[in-house]
Amino acid sequence: MSYEKVKQAQKVKVGLKQTLKAVERGEAKEVIIAQDADPQLISRIKAACENHQVPVSYVDSMRKLGKVCGIDVGASSVVIEK
Repeated sequence: MSYEKVKQAQKVKVGLKQTLKAVERGEAKEVIIAQDADPQLISRIKAACENHQVPVSYVDSMRKLGKVCGIDVGASSVVIEK
Protein backbone atom coordinates (compact mmCIF):
# COMPACT_ATOMS: atom_id res chain seq x y z
CA MET A 1 0.00 0.00 0.00
CA SER A 2 2.65 2.54 0.94
CA TYR A 3 4.65 1.72 -2.19
CA GLU A 4 1.61 2.82 -4.18
CA LYS A 5 1.40 6.08 -2.21
CA VAL A 6 5.01 6.82 -3.13
CA LYS A 7 4.40 6.02 -6.81
CA GLN A 8 1.36 8.29 -6.97
CA ALA A 9 2.81 11.19 -4.97
CA GLN A 10 3.50 14.44 -6.81
CA LYS A 11 6.47 15.50 -4.68
CA VAL A 12 8.77 13.19 -2.73
CA LYS A 13 12.18 13.47 -1.13
CA VAL A 14 14.33 10.40 -0.59
CA GLY A 15 16.76 9.60 2.19
CA LEU A 16 17.38 10.27 5.84
CA LYS A 17 18.69 13.85 5.60
CA GLN A 18 16.06 15.01 3.12
CA THR A 19 13.30 13.43 5.21
CA LEU A 20 14.48 15.10 8.41
CA LYS A 21 14.73 18.50 6.71
CA ALA A 22 11.24 18.25 5.23
CA VAL A 23 9.68 17.18 8.54
CA GLU A 24 11.42 19.96 10.49
CA ARG A 25 10.39 22.59 7.93
CA GLY A 26 6.75 21.50 8.06
CA GLU A 27 6.75 20.33 4.44
CA ALA A 28 5.96 16.68 5.17
CA LYS A 29 2.53 15.22 4.57
CA GLU A 30 3.58 11.65 5.39
CA VAL A 31 6.80 9.71 5.96
CA ILE A 32 7.44 6.19 4.68
CA ILE A 33 10.12 4.18 6.51
CA ALA A 34 11.70 0.86 5.46
CA GLN A 35 11.59 -1.67 8.28
CA ASP A 36 14.98 -3.12 7.35
CA ALA A 37 16.72 0.26 7.77
CA ASP A 38 19.19 0.89 10.62
CA PRO A 39 17.05 1.39 13.77
CA GLN A 40 19.48 3.94 15.20
CA LEU A 41 19.08 6.22 12.17
CA ILE A 42 15.35 5.69 11.87
CA SER A 43 14.81 6.65 15.51
CA ARG A 44 15.72 10.25 14.61
CA ILE A 45 13.05 10.33 11.92
CA LYS A 46 10.44 8.78 14.21
CA ALA A 47 11.17 11.37 16.92
CA ALA A 48 10.94 14.26 14.45
CA CYS A 49 7.66 12.93 13.04
CA GLU A 50 6.23 12.57 16.53
CA ASN A 51 7.25 16.13 17.45
CA HIS A 52 5.74 17.58 14.27
CA GLN A 53 2.71 15.25 14.22
CA VAL A 54 3.53 13.74 10.83
CA PRO A 55 2.01 10.31 10.12
CA VAL A 56 4.46 7.45 9.54
CA SER A 57 3.91 4.34 7.40
CA TYR A 58 6.20 1.34 7.06
CA VAL A 59 7.29 -0.82 4.17
CA ASP A 60 9.34 -4.00 4.35
CA SER A 61 12.28 -3.29 2.05
CA MET A 62 14.79 -0.46 1.55
CA ARG A 63 15.68 -1.92 -1.83
CA LYS A 64 12.10 -1.92 -3.08
CA LEU A 65 11.43 1.56 -1.68
CA GLY A 66 14.45 2.91 -3.54
CA LYS A 67 13.31 1.22 -6.74
CA VAL A 68 9.83 2.74 -6.44
CA CYS A 69 11.51 6.15 -6.07
CA GLY A 70 13.50 5.57 -9.24
CA ILE A 71 16.94 5.14 -7.69
CA ASP A 72 19.28 2.16 -7.98
CA VAL A 73 20.08 1.93 -4.26
CA GLY A 74 17.98 1.29 -1.17
CA ALA A 75 16.11 4.12 0.54
CA SER A 76 15.68 4.10 4.31
CA SER A 77 12.95 6.74 4.21
CA VAL A 78 10.85 8.82 1.87
CA VAL A 79 8.78 11.88 2.62
CA ILE A 80 5.64 12.75 0.70
CA GLU A 81 5.45 16.53 0.63
CA LYS A 82 2.36 18.68 1.00
